[in-house]
Amino acid sequence: MNIKEFIKKNINIFSYLFFGICTTIINVVVFWLMAHCLNWKTLPSTIIAWLVAVLFAYITNRNWVFHSKDNGIIKEMISFFTCRLATGVVDWVIMIVFVDIIALNDILIKIISNILVIIINYIASKYVIFRKK
Repeated sequence: MNIKEFIKKNINIFSYLFFGICTTIINVVVFWLMAHCLNWKTLPSTIIAWLVAVLFAYITNRNWVFHSKDNGIIKEMISFFTCRLATGVVDWVIMIVFVDIIALNDILIKIISNILVIIINYIASKYVIFRKK
């Protein structure tokens, strides 16, 4: 298999990684703005960052990663946001434990947390939310 075939075969993974990185950047930047510019506490900053990032992720995942043509957009959106809420809780717990309790660097922990969340979200998106019917 040459590189072109490999990319074509795995295009949704590459697209997901690209938009996952964009989502992570949005999440971290919004978190930083809330926590460092507005001096909000960790949890509200994390929740606002999560909301903005999940909205961006839904739009990009639906249109450019999984190419969903599902007419049941409301059901699909609810499924997406519910799944992201579950991984959002994982992110929030990690931030509270490692930033507020253990006092590690908030930006570093935010990045590490998002890597874990991206992996879980890809699996859920591919096999639950945007699966081909």
